[in-house]
Amino acid sequence: MKHISYTLTNSKGASITLSSLGAAITSIKVPDAAGKLADVVIGYRNLDDYLADGPCAGKCPGRYANRIAKGRFTLDGVEYELPINNGPNHLHGGPKGFQNQVWDSRSDGNSVEFMYFSKDGEMGYPGNLKVVARYEWTEDNEVILTLTAETDAPTVVNLTNHTYFNLDGEGSGSVLGHTLRLNASEYLPTDGTLIPLGEPESVAGTPMDFITPKPLGRDIREDFPALNYGKGYDACWIIDGYTERQLQEAAELTAEKSGRVLKVFTTQPGIQVYTGNYLAGSPEGKCGRSYDDYDAVALECQHFPDSPNHPEYPTTVLRPGETYKQAIIFAFSTKQ
Repeated sequence: MKHISYTLTNSKGASITLSSLGAAITSIKVPDAAGKLADVVIGYRNLDDYLADGPCAGKCPGRYANRIAKGRFTLDGVEYELPINNGPNHLHGGPKGFQNQVWDSRSDGNSVEFMYFSKDGEMGYPGNLKVVARYEWTEDNEVILTLTAETDAPTVVNLTNHTYFNLDGEGSGSVLGHTLRLNASEYLPTDGTLIPLGEPESVAGTPMDFITPKPLGRDIREDFPALNYGKGYDACWIIDGYTERQLQEAAELTAEKSGRVLKVFTTQPGIQVYTGNYLAGSPEGKCGRSYDDYDAVALECQHFPDSPNHPEYPTTVLRPGETYKQAIIFAFSTKQ
């Protein structure tokens, strides 16, 4: 499968590498507190291993990121059936989701644009959908990702980027010592298959509380439903102050050892935090070995899981004449 890689480098020597397979981030090299560059995202030594990989490393899944219960939803009175590929549910647009397609691509200075045309009926979804993922790499070591989509028939869309971060450098071991802060005072409890039960709940007094920064691993072994179901964190938090199309700070991840800091901003209402609970057995990493569980963390800004079956959630419906538009910014710095 022929796919193209692009590397964008700023004047400080920091860089991002992107692939047209799944509109993926395959490398981000940024300095630590001592100015030493390292690659802080996991990925594979062999580029072909990105195709149909379990972790969905670095890629943009779609047409619907995250889960849809039992692969079914109803839109305008019509029920649609989608392939089941995650227990009893549909995940990340199915086995031939956007993450496993080669996108058209073009580069322009400090940016790369990927385009994918998803045909009506592809993976069971209605409407022809044109999707564009545009990455910009700035002088300030920021990845600015804008995701846009247009359709010719009513459909559902939920797009994100699925990069896994290890701020001490990919292959450097567990991220459970990384400190995370979330701008989120509520999360979505789920059933055992990670489908939301409905109403959000407060994080107060639970292991889901990251309002005050704490190490990812501090409470990860607690006996708590959301942690038991996923063998660690794999849940959606509701970003405080969400306003449609307005950028909000969602998360801040800090690595004490390297001094690297990652701030995440988004226009999306939710952030799925996944602590890489099932990374073991993934293809050989860039570091020359397969990654272990908890070797990286994904911070996926998105709409809520199973929204098409929860009319009370922010809508994921896109209609002809409308433009889906969301932004995600990954901003790298070091501790002062």
